[in-house]
Amino acid sequence: MKFFIDTANLDEIRSAAELGVLDGVTTNPSLIAKIVGDPLNFTYNDFKAHIRRICEIVDGPVSAEVTCLKAEEMIAEGEDLASIHENVVVKCPLTIDGLKAIRHFSACGIKTNATLVFSPNQALLAAKAGADYVSPFVGRLDDISTDGMELVEQIVTMYDNYGYPTEVIVASVRHPQHVVSAAMMGADIATIPYGVIRQLANHPLTDAGLKKFMEDAAVMKK
Repeated sequence: MKFFIDTANLDEIRSAAELGVLDGVTTNPSLIAKIVGDPLNFTYNDFKAHIRRICEIVDGPVSAEVTCLKAEEMIAEGEDLASIHENVVVKCPLTIDGLKAIRHFSACGIKTNATLVFSPNQALLAAKAGADYVSPFVGRLDDISTDGMELVEQIVTMYDNYGYPTEVIVASVRHPQHVVSAAMMGADIATIPYGVIRQLANHPLTDAGLKKFMEDAAVMKK
């Protein structure tokens, strides 16, 4: 299973990369907005430069999302984003226009990530359109009292049934159990916030055991 980090924060990306477990990065306009000090002076060229810096930190897929709604506009923006670096993956929303754009990019050899996926029907369409990745948002489904991980299980089963090469990115991860469940179901990737990545390494028994070991070691040194 691959781990992506879901952030646009360069410090978080560097810290996660230092752990040796990071395979890629996903971003979106909301994540970019969090790291922008002055939105009025943050231009599209600044955004592109930021994506380029991310690509310099992580040698793996970096998803950059289009900010248009019409297929023609998505295509123009996506082609521009793809030109930033060979590792850029163009994120397109799972809409009718998004599917058209994904199909175009697939024919052109530009990698895509179908995002904002909330149903197995959408995931099936993404795979048939040629998306390289599909991102079901499990946390947002949980928020409306729907089992987000059930959707992941359905998608993995459908793709296995027909041999679709589209990789499943479990997105909108809220806690470590989402990651464990995704791995048990055979999802290809989990894209995880930095705080949750740190939580994966924590366990109270590890802390207690380490405390005891250090206490005993201190006695032996005297």
